[in-house]
Formats: sequence, C-alpha cells, structure tokens
Amino acid sequence: QVQLVESGGGLVQAGGSLKLSCAASGRTFSNNRMAWFRHGPGQDREFVAAIDWMISNTYYSDSVKGRFTISKDNAENTVHLQMNMLKPEDTAVYYCAYQSALFPYPISAAYPFWGQGTQVTVSS
Repeated sequence: QVQLVESGGGLVQAGGSLKLSCAASGRTFSNNRMAWFRHGPGQDREFVAAIDWMISNTYYSDSVKGRFTISKDNAENTVHLQMNMLKPEDTAVYYCAYQSALFPYPISAAYPFWGQGTQVTVSS
C-alpha cells in the first residue's frame, strides 16, 4: 500500500498563486508516476499534471499548461504543484494520485492510490 498526504490548499484571489504538496509513504516503487487530478463542482474528475519519478517527464492538461508546474523532491518522496495565475475555474478539490509509470497518465482509473484531497478556492 502507498499512502499519500496532500497539503497546501486554501482560498486565493484570481491571479494569485498556491503551492500544493503530496508526500508518499509506504510500499512505494521506483518506476512510478505521481499526478494531480481535480474535481470541481458539477464536473467530472479531471487530470491536471503528472511527473515520472525516474526520468522526470512531465505532463499537463491544456487548461493549466503555462500556469502550473509539477516538480518532485526525491529525498522527501514528495511532489509539488505550483499554481500561478489562478482563475475561478481552477476551484476544485485537488487530489494526489500514484501509479506505475507503465500505465496511461491521464486516466484516473489507472491510479490505484489516492490522497484525501485538498480544497482550492479561487475568488473572482
């Protein structure tokens, strides 16, 4: 089992920034991928960004590309999501997820491990 703990959500005005973090523990494996998804009000869960732990490839949805940056801290087994130029439509619960890098990155069903979620609210 892999445990994921998110932190860093909150309330911010449009145009502002927030940084989310997700710490992984437990039976982690080396060739993994960590990702962020979000679930906004009245919407389906949406892929946001992902990073491959071994080769550091990054992936972004079109809606956040150029505004969000995903990064990792190998020593802390932690992934970060720096969110800049936030918009009201970014309001959602953000979830950290963990999978083997052998599986497709934007498909939520391909991630067996999930964090509890952290709320991000962007006011206009």
